[in-house]
Amino acid sequence: MEIQSMLESIRVNTQSSIRIAAPAGVVYLDPLEIGEATHDADFVLITHNHHDHFSPSDIRKVVGADTVLVVPQKMETQAQELRDIVGSIVTVRPGEALTVKDLALETVPAYNNIKPFHPQSAGWVGYILIVDGIRIYAAGDTDATKDNRRVRCDIAMVPIGGTYTMNAKTAAGLINEIRPGVVIPIHYGSIVGSPADAETFAELLDPEIRVELKL
Repeated sequence: MEIQSMLESIRVNTQSSIRIAAPAGVVYLDPLEIGEATHDADFVLITHNHHDHFSPSDIRKVVGADTVLVVPQKMETQAQELRDIVGSIVTVRPGEALTVKDLALETVPAYNNIKPFHPQSAGWVGYILIVDGIRIYAAGDTDATKDNRRVRCDIAMVPIGGTYTMNAKTAAGLINEIRPGVVIPIHYGSIVGSPADAETFAELLDPEIRVELKL
């Protein structure tokens, strides 16, 4: 699959609510504000337990009897409320590589450096999906850290809204350092951040890095 085809398969709903149609199946990350129930998810990946990332009511709209729900290990108890409506629950820790059915994943630590909202000790994650050799990084709620500065990816989806995560300037610095081919800014325009943040982010990027605005 080419990068452009992969980009066309990625939809950002709101915040960090992402849908990816991959050869291994339909993947949802942190589904939120889902309108009509679709029950089309083969995989649901959750980055952490805040209400705008782990929304059981929205998860119920996308999962089916065979869906794999992937959550950080410290969310295992919370995830049990969905046990009866999914096929299986897989728990992960930061810094792992695994294959769930036919979906290859890596987990990246997601945390704040100083702010208290996402402590490193919580074990929250971002995900790298490997789809036909294309590495797609969905960062979760994070600052620019020593861990995600080591990420290598072709497509990056990073938060830019500030307050709870890195802001547009810091996110642009991270992307200029890790240099994906394409970046999609997320986590702005609803709870925090504004469309102006996306404009600032794009202006600060190396012009060789393509920006796709999907929010």
